[in-house]
Amino acid sequence: MFLVTGAGGYIGGRLVPELLRAGRPVRCMARSARRLRDHPWAADVEIAEADATDPESTRRALAGVDVAYYLIHALGHGKFADTDRRAARTFAAAARDAGVRRLVYLGGMEPAEDPSPHLRSRAEVGRILLDAGVPAVWLRAAVIIGSGSASFEMLRYLTERLPVMTTPRWVHSRIQPIAIRDVLHYLVAAADLPADVSRGFDIGGPDVLTYAGMMRRYAAVAGLRPRLIVPVPVLSPRLSSLWVGAITPVPGGLARPLVESLRNEVVCREHDIDRYVPPPPDGPTGFDRAVALALRRVRDADVATRWSSASVPGAPSDPLPTDPDWAGGSLYTDERACEADVPAERLWTVVEGIGGERGWYSFPAAWRVRGLLDRLVGGVGLRRGRRDPHRLRIGETVDFWRVEEIEPRRLLRLRAEMRLPGLAWLELGVEERDGRTRYTQRALFHPRGLAGHLYWWAFKPFHDRVFGGMCRGVVRAAEEPAREGARAG
Repeated sequence: MFLVTGAGGYIGGRLVPELLRAGRPVRCMARSARRLRDHPWAADVEIAEADATDPESTRRALAGVDVAYYLIHALGHGKFADTDRRAARTFAAAARDAGVRRLVYLGGMEPAEDPSPHLRSRAEVGRILLDAGVPAVWLRAAVIIGSGSASFEMLRYLTERLPVMTTPRWVHSRIQPIAIRDVLHYLVAAADLPADVSRGFDIGGPDVLTYAGMMRRYAAVAGLRPRLIVPVPVLSPRLSSLWVGAITPVPGGLARPLVESLRNEVVCREHDIDRYVPPPPDGPTGFDRAVALALRRVRDADVATRWSSASVPGAPSDPLPTDPDWAGGSLYTDERACEADVPAERLWTVVEGIGGERGWYSFPAAWRVRGLLDRLVGGVGLRRGRRDPHRLRIGETVDFWRVEEIEPRRLLRLRAEMRLPGLAWLELGVEERDGRTRYTQRALFHPRGLAGHLYWWAFKPFHDRVFGGMCRGVVRAAEEPAREGARAG
């Protein structure tokens, strides 16, 4: 049995499916089983409720366990170092008493000089587990690149939102980032290390970069204009964390210790793991490829996978539906719903017939002006219309949209093909519950760079007229034949 602590977190939530794919039986330890119920793998694992600071519940969770992954960290909470120390000591003693064969721990790299409180705490936990009397492996990583990683999300938001940045001195600290898929590769393999191997290993990707270099290369991979970075030596870690908090949605309790850690150089000082674990199947993942993988869901316009709780990630770099709300980049939404006094089939007829000669059921002048502006900047405008006035198929064009998904009588998803500083979708849905019909409408916009954010907020004052009017107009169009019949009768 393989026990995974922290299964509701960023690493644990991605490690569990990797272990299941490798044929390992998994038990997840959590303070509350309810916190794991929305994970796509929840039905395939055992769940043990336990608090790592409570000896009795921790011993019960470790009963019959062969390999235990320790992925607990109190970062983001007050006095996290004290909590981490107490939890690690309790867990180490319980693992020894339960006869666990192997402990595997993922922590941060140990800098050569003056570690931040965050890195100091991670190192202390590693030493506690190595001294537990159980063979243990401490994998030491720097910045982990993957959608949902707090360090990566901070990098994402800073780079996308600020084309010109005045930054602290830590932007010149050298860092050896590693892709989340490579971290998971080493975590899974660590379970099978020889019994006499009990030590720490540095793990990192093939690139050593400064933080400023990571921001510039992120911008290049994301298709953003080159970023201008101007270091300001007077910004303290506290002021830096306030600056990061003002620019990004990463919670301050996470941002501050992460920013403090960036003052340290974190580069692999040894590669001894290579003697025991073969490299990842595709070789070590470089920084550019790791970023591209983290962004690929949005680049592929697979909006349902990124922002739907029904998604199951296809790769470790993909977002999970249980990731924090601030993870995955910005996504602006405008959601509307209207009750329709008609059968669902009639409402769907109007939805599937939208665009072209029928238009968009709201503020026609605004749609014409938007189409004209798109033509002026080299876009497709509204001139394409639609192939058939009544039926749609995936891949067809509807004015300056393209049909990305269609579920008859339920959902129509259109992807924007007009010129935009970002990616946009329009979802039109029909729901039938308890004999009532409901029209739902959702506009989604994933901004690219500062221009994308400005674009959304510049047009937001018109949303009620355009999107609200469209919601009401679609329902009116569906109900009109019934009203005409009633008048004729």
